[in-house]
Amino acid sequence: MAQKILIVEDEANIAQLLHLYLEKEGYETQIAPDGGKAVELFRSFAPDLVLLDVMLPVMDGWSVLKKIREEGKTPVIMLTAKGETDDKITGLEQGADDYIVKPFETKEVLARIRAVLRRTMGEEENAGGKKLSFDKLVINLDAYELMVDGKRIDTPPKELELLYHLASAPNRVFTRNQLLDEVWGFDYFGDSRTVDVHIKRLREKLEGVSEAWSLKTVWGVGYKFEVTGS
Repeated sequence: MAQKILIVEDEANIAQLLHLYLEKEGYETQIAPDGGKAVELFRSFAPDLVLLDVMLPVMDGWSVLKKIREEGKTPVIMLTAKGETDDKITGLEQGADDYIVKPFETKEVLARIRAVLRRTMGEEENAGGKKLSFDKLVINLDAYELMVDGKRIDTPPKELELLYHLASAPNRVFTRNQLLDEVWGFDYFGDSRTVDVHIKRLREKLEGVSEAWSLKTVWGVGYKFEVTGS
């Protein structure tokens, strides 16, 4: 059965181009010209992936992304006419899986879609046992839950994936670029600020919980999940 992609784009020529190209590549697509229609189609069409423009009428892309994340972890690739770092960080912080800056080539879009679907489908296939336990800490990637000292802590998907990735290799030091590549699944072209933002937010949730482990900065290199006891 063909994988389904929801194209959320108010520029008709771009939406039609993506529709024709992706249908030719074997995907089933539907187009939403505004944010309100996007939420409606997301629920009725149940896509495997969403291509989501940031600047939309009715409801902007960030609001649509928030609605999608409230209902599940369907992969979302943001389409933006802006190349500023802040826009990229905003999307990644709010749970986007990737971003593409306009103007783009259709080949790039297809490559990004395939990479994100391969990664997310692989996670589903290998979902058994994606759970790590430490003193007063449980990172459950199957249920996308973070338990700290017995309490469930609301955590955005990428924060949880970052913590899981670090904690799955205790005491190993990861560079920011490694984390961007391995957790986000694409090269961020040297801008590591998004990793720092996610680490800062994780520390706010985890600070002082246990002396047996901690999120450590390795100055000039990157980060590690340090385990010092059981």
